[in-house]
Amino acid sequence: MMLKSLMAEFEYEAANTRKLLQAIPAKDIDYKPATISWTMGELAQHIATIYYWYVGTLTQDVYDLAADRIERGKPSDIDATLDFFEKNVERARSALHSITDEDLRTPWTMKSGDHTVLGPMPRGVVARSFLFNHIYHHRGEMIVYLRATGNKVPGLYGPTYDDRPIR
Repeated sequence: MMLKSLMAEFEYEAANTRKLLQAIPAKDIDYKPATISWTMGELAQHIATIYYWYVGTLTQDVYDLAADRIERGKPSDIDATLDFFEKNVERARSALHSITDEDLRTPWTMKSGDHTVLGPMPRGVVARSFLFNHIYHHRGEMIVYLRATGNKVPGLYGPTYDDRPIR
């Protein structure tokens, strides 16, 4: 039952993420709110990358970030990031469809070489926190970036104040 709920949420929220990434204008791709922050393009690419991590999280008991390599393209190319996102959503969807509710209860660990980064903890907890909530966190940041650069923010859960008529 938990997996069925995660799958439905995944589909709904992937559509929201798509709307947000499509709202990023090329003219502001290098914007960053502080010197220590990512650029808008780097943040967008990170959001797209999280969808790639569904595969290692859902299909491997130990996921080694150091051993996993993926070509992301240039963060300054929003079209490449959108393409990367779409491919990763398909990968993530396939990974979700390949597991069972029982798999969500099995222990999972993330490593970077010999260093344990996360876990061990139940795979379902990792899916909720490291995948789903992680995306939502960075989408919130992206909304701040879009607002700070004077761009319209798409409604993710209904209309935004941008969508209301001016009185």
